[in-house]
Order: sequence, then C-alpha cells, then structure tokens
Amino acid sequence: MTANNLNDDWWKQAVVYQIYPRSFKDVNGDGLGDIAGVTEKMDYLKNLGVDAIWLSPFYPSDLADGGYDVIDYRNVDPRLGTMDDFDAMAEAAHEAGIKVIVDIVPNHTADKHVFFQEALAAEPGSPARDRYIFRDGRGEHGELPPNDWQSFFGGPAWARVADGQWYLHLFDKAQPDVNWKNPDIHEEFKKTLRFWSDHGTDGFRIDVAHGLAKDLESKPLEELGREYSVVGVLNHDFSHPLFDRREVHDIYREWRKVFNEYNPPRFAVAEAWVVPEHQHLYASMDELGQSFNFDFAQANWYADEFRKAIAAGLKAAAETGGSTTTWVMNNHDVPRSPSRYGLPQVKGAPYHQLPHDWLLRNGTTYPEDRELGTRRARAAALMELGLPGAAYIYQGEELGLFEVADIPWDRLEDPTAFHTAQATMDKGRDGCRVPLPWTASDEPALADFSRPAPADDGTGENHVPLCAAGQFGTGASFGFSPAVRADGVTPAADPHLPQPLWFKDYAVDVEQADPDSMYTLYHAALAIRQESLTATRDTTAEQVDMGADVVAYRRAAVEGRTFTSVTNFGTAPVSLPEGSVVLTSGPLTPDGQLPTDTSAWVIK
Repeated sequence: MTANNLNDDWWKQAVVYQIYPRSFKDVNGDGLGDIAGVTEKMDYLKNLGVDAIWLSPFYPSDLADGGYDVIDYRNVDPRLGTMDDFDAMAEAAHEAGIKVIVDIVPNHTADKHVFFQEALAAEPGSPARDRYIFRDGRGEHGELPPNDWQSFFGGPAWARVADGQWYLHLFDKAQPDVNWKNPDIHEEFKKTLRFWSDHGTDGFRIDVAHGLAKDLESKPLEELGREYSVVGVLNHDFSHPLFDRREVHDIYREWRKVFNEYNPPRFAVAEAWVVPEHQHLYASMDELGQSFNFDFAQANWYADEFRKAIAAGLKAAAETGGSTTTWVMNNHDVPRSPSRYGLPQVKGAPYHQLPHDWLLRNGTTYPEDRELGTRRARAAALMELGLPGAAYIYQGEELGLFEVADIPWDRLEDPTAFHTAQATMDKGRDGCRVPLPWTASDEPALADFSRPAPADDGTGENHVPLCAAGQFGTGASFGFSPAVRADGVTPAADPHLPQPLWFKDYAVDVEQADPDSMYTLYHAALAIRQESLTATRDTTAEQVDMGADVVAYRRAAVEGRTFTSVTNFGTAPVSLPEGSVVLTSGPLTPDGQLPTDTSAWVIK
C-alpha cells in the first residue's frame, strides 16, 4: 500500500488511474474488456505506483453512450462479468493497496431502466412519469418538441413517446433525464451509493454533476429555449435552467450524509463543467469533496494558459476549506495529449477545435508531429504530477498513446459521430477509447477497412470518407484479448474498436523494457511524487516567475527541502534553479540548461 493510502483523506493527493473497462483488458476473448481483466492487471497498476483506480461505467447498458446509459445501477453488465467478479476485483485492489472509485450517472438513466419503462406504461401526469421530465409538445397536435434545445450529441433534446408527450434527453435519446424534484430519484441514488460502498468502493466519480437540478417552470419552455442554449454554456449567476444551479448543492449535502455513514467517509469527485469560481462549491467538504479541474485538458501549448490553469486550480482548492484540486490532462472524452500537442497550436482557438477538425477528416487536415507531441506530453506530465492535489491519469496516457484518428466510420461506437451533421459534425471520442496494447509479440495481421465514401443522401449526415488507408490489425490484439476463448478452440473476437498497427511500438512490454519510454517516465515520477512530495502532507504551492516562457512552481519536499518544477515553453534553453535535478522529461543541454518543451524537477 502506498503511504498516502494509509490516510483517511487519501483522495486529497491521490494518483488516480482511470480505466475504461471495455478497452482495458479482455479475459474471455469476446473483444470487450471486462472486470476480470482489471483484476488480472492489478499488479501492473500497483507497480506503476497509482493510489486508486476509477472505473468508467460497467453496468448493464445498451452502449448507446459507452455505458453511460445505465439500465441497472446496482449490477454488472453480463458482457463484463458478474457481481462476484466485481467483489473479487475490489478485494484484489485492496490487497494491492489500491482504492476503488466507480462512476455514478445521476443526470439520466437508460431508456430501459425500470423507472423509465414504468413511465412509458403510465399515464401522462402520473407519479411514474414524474420521475422524468415529460412535457406536452407545441403545435396544433403537440407534434413539435416543447422547445428547440439541441442535445449534446446532436439533434433535438426532446423525444416523443407513443401517447404524444415528449421527454427531455440532454444526451442520447436512450438517456432520458431524470427529475431530481422527485423523492424517488433521491432514494434510488442514495441506495446506489450505499450498495457500492458496501461492496468495497472507496469513492465515486459523478457524471454531469452540474446538471441534476433543473428549473423548467419559471418561464414557458419555448421562451427558455430561445434564451438559453444547452451546449457550451458556463454561467456566473446560477441562472441557467439546466446547469450549475444553486439547488444542485442540496443534493450533494444529502449525499454527504450517506458518505459519512462509513469509516473512513466516502468521497466523490464532480465532473462539473462550471466557471472556476463555482468549482469549490462542489468540492466542499460538506458536499462531494473534490471537483475536476479541466483547465489542463483544455489548454493549448502556451505557457500563459498553463500558468493560469495552475493558479485557478490552487485558488479553487484554497476556497474549499479543506479539500484539494485535481489535475486532468486526458480522459475518455478528449483527444489524447500527444496528438493535441503535436498538432498546430492556435492562440485563442475554441476548445479543441483543431483536434476535432483533424479527427473529422481522419487525421488528414493538419500534420501531426508525433515527435514534438511526445516531447510536449512528457513535459506536461511532469508539470502536472509535481503539483499538490489529486492527479488523474487516463489508461494509455502512461504509454504515450496517440489519438487513433482514422478509425473507419463504420466501426465507430460513439453516438456523437452519428447524431451530428453538417456544420456541427463531429467524429466523436472513440479515438481515445481504442483497447490497450499489452504485448508487441501478439501482433495482428494487416486488415484493410477502407470503403468508398457513401453517397450524400441530402441529409448531410456521415458523408465523409470512411477511411483512407486502413492500417489496422485483425486476428490478434496486442495482448488485449487471449488467443482463444474459454473453450480453448474458438479464436478470440477482434477488439470492439480496431487497433492500429503502430500500437506495436507502444505496447506495455516494449515500454517497460525501455529506460527512455513514457511508461518509465511515469513510473519514476510517481515514485518521486509519493516519496518526496505527498509524504509531506503539504498541499500548498506557489508559482515562481522565471519569465514569460517558463511555467515554474515550488512546494515543500520531505526533510525540510524545497521542490521546484520548471517547464520551458520558449525557444531558447533556460537555467535551472540551484539544487539536485531528480528527474527530467528529456535530456538537458551539455551545459545543464533546460531545452524547449522540456520539464525538470529540482530538489534543494
């Protein structure tokens, strides 16, 4: 067990490894990762040096949104295992000294959830319908949606049912939003929090945490539709009818009472896309305890953007009155950082505009400089991992994986790719969700997935060429799946998303044997962080002015020493502060200076 995990408030400075279960490790050969696969790789996670694992949804689901359409919140998807498998995984994690965090999806259920099925069978205005957000439509016969809100995945945010009413779905139509003004919803989720806590879960990640409380009554829906958008809204005055309302904090104060029923108390981290000055509300010790700081994940490769992100994160932590901030470079929703940093950087460009445009055209719009992207991602890793607070690592980040931009369109799973169109078209998030490569020797054969471009049928949907090259594998999986299924004869299915052949160079066994690999850098950084920084229990830091092109900060290290992290964004090498250089993301110059796009850790 890490020394940090001996503390009841371990989560304040934890290194949390996010697992997307369907793409982590497959043990039964069906092409989907499973819970037993997490158990199988627990030694890998322990040796990497993480404090906790966070599992993205593994519940029964039709996979309309990668598992975030939950049919049953208190069970395991049969394709991923059983409750016994989960219990065994949690036990293995705890034996390895690793905490377990699971995803809770409280903004919406799946349309096959028992509550929604009861709502469909019930009359308009019934108690069962009141668990969701049903409204009458506009038009002479209610044939038009209640307003013109568009969902995050494209298309109307309202879907009509057989009796003519409409229900709200801010995401896929298979994900109806629940009504948090209904007491049944409160009881359902308190029961779910207790269930997983009783099964060994130490904490929770809360999906769309800022979206639960809604006000659709203060004004006519049509008027609200004209005044407020759904997508891309951050508000400072709590006035938006759908997001970041004051009432949402009543829900989390209620959850805190549940967390405190356990010893040590459970915690949660909020996925809350809110303005910086509101982050501390979700992270209050009276509520969830922590909130994601996405500024690192959003920043382009400019010193001032990261300097601002660090300042905002430290400020938000100070305002919580006892919590810490979080640092997130990658997750299952954003293009991988080596690709982001290897693409052209445009000051002031909208959030990930270039990476999304690049993905939409299968990685052909802009040149991807992988050497440059890797160098910057290595520097960013040290800049992030030296900071106080919790660091969240997404599976494959420690391998330096790039975004898989050219997945054939007919192999995509993310609903974004199929519901957006024309000017808003987006290829989605599958490029960072491709199953991991574990062994280079299990190399697939070349498969050609190229297809002709489908004809434009006039709808404007999906008339982009499916794939230009098709450099993907088949018949093996870089160790993601076994060679054969449980019967010992039937070959394993191909991974649910195709793996590119270049994965061979980034397989775990290759990187573990390479002293200069990204894995080796992460392994070394996590060890130093644990031994020299986290052990102090000091969660403060201050930025150091070393010029406009340098991001530097210092914090306490063990034995009364001082730790300084320096990242050079400029074109000329810079001098390092006095002390011992304990780790660098790349070689220093012959005279000991820090080159461009490089980070160094110095302890004095």
